[in-house]
Amino acid sequence: MVMDDAPGGPEGGGPEAGGTDPGDAERDIPEVVVVGSASRDLTADDPRGWRLGGGVNYGALTLARLGLRTAAIVGVDDAGAQAAELELLRAAGVQVRLQPLSTAPVFELTEGPGHRIQTCHEPGVPLDPAAAPKAWRDAGAWFFAPVADELGDPWAALPMDDAIVGLGWQGLLRDLAPGRETAPRAPRRTALTARAGIVGVSREDLAPNTDLGDLARCLRRGATLLLTDSAAGGLSARVEDGRLGRLRRYPAVAARSVVDSTGAGDVFLAGYLAAVLAGPAAEARFGTPSPLRLAATAASAVMEGPGLHGVPTAREIATRIP
Repeated sequence: MVMDDAPGGPEGGGPEAGGTDPGDAERDIPEVVVVGSASRDLTADDPRGWRLGGGVNYGALTLARLGLRTAAIVGVDDAGAQAAELELLRAAGVQVRLQPLSTAPVFELTEGPGHRIQTCHEPGVPLDPAAAPKAWRDAGAWFFAPVADELGDPWAALPMDDAIVGLGWQGLLRDLAPGRETAPRAPRRTALTARAGIVGVSREDLAPNTDLGDLARCLRRGATLLLTDSAAGGLSARVEDGRLGRLRRYPAVAARSVVDSTGAGDVFLAGYLAAVLAGPAAEARFGTPSPLRLAATAASAVMEGPGLHGVPTAREIATRIP
């Protein structure tokens, strides 16, 4: 069973908000499809006791606010399906297709000595690729955003051969058990890692002794690996025959204040993907021709607000690009 939503009106009424014209005949074939489960992230700062999270929501909202015609397949439990945060996506013009799940991921983040501790309360269940509308399979780009290894190998076969595919790798690198702290899983080659052309992951999601060569061997030749490292910035590299080519380091963009760092990696990857899809028009549209600079700026901005409410618009990003 799936539930479809038509896109809402543009947020703020302008292209900067990423709105789409509901009468646009092409809106049923999105430019980019984002897929993954919505997580519920426990917090005392929300009267519900949780906020809606998940890379699918952060990624879809970022792409839509950057002006891309965006669709999202969102796995949700009963509580998540009623979440007010989904209205942010609809208002930005995202075509939302909900896939009801018997259980969806539930996490709790606490601050440990020098790092955040993520506890899994519920790992959720897999998403069914049959939920993807046939019209959406003609999209020129896909963003796979698993949060709890919920996207099986058949998802990798859905994009067209020439589609650009991004992957938020962290959701495949977690060993999850109810009531236990999330533990890092060794990287391995899967159908998704072999298909993706742009792969993002944070150092926080890797075991301390992870070798970069191990990451490269999981990816296809020609793929771009984006390794983020919080305030230290990060690096990008192209995969060449099972190894990483020249490493390109980039600086972080400092947030004015940090309210909530959840979702920063997903926003980073979405910003990078948006710049790649824009091609030569990126500078005119976003204020910079650099995918890394756009991505780093977007990631810093999202940390200044709680949850999905922190996702910036294209105008907000453009005013703060260094």
